[in-house]
Amino acid sequence: MEVSQTGRQTLLVLTNLPDAASAQALAASLVSERLAACVNVLAPCRSVYRWQGAVEEAQEVPLLIKTTAERYTALEAAIRAAHPHELPEIIAVPVTRGLPDYLNWIAAETLPDTSRESPAA
Repeated sequence: MEVSQTGRQTLLVLTNLPDAASAQALAASLVSERLAACVNVLAPCRSVYRWQGAVEEAQEVPLLIKTTAERYTALEAAIRAAHPHELPEIIAVPVTRGLPDYLNWIAAETLPDTSRESPAA
């Protein structure tokens, strides 16, 4: 596993929302709360899945969320709290390689505000 210079493991988290408005709202919230450095809100797609014994279809808006392993628990809780589905898709994939400067940026942007250094006086 490749980690940032800060030693933080980068994750790519996938989820889907039922519409563009809820996807955009969740993306903005996750970045604002420093649970994600970046969220890509993708074009709507058609999902086919089995749910409670029946094959279902739905239009969904995929999100690609860049975060760190340290922020995953809080990120998952935030997605679950905002997600309208009983069982939301939340899948975290470890990033095994990446541009070091980009991985460092993700690590820096997901530090909680309390962990960030105060500017020198």
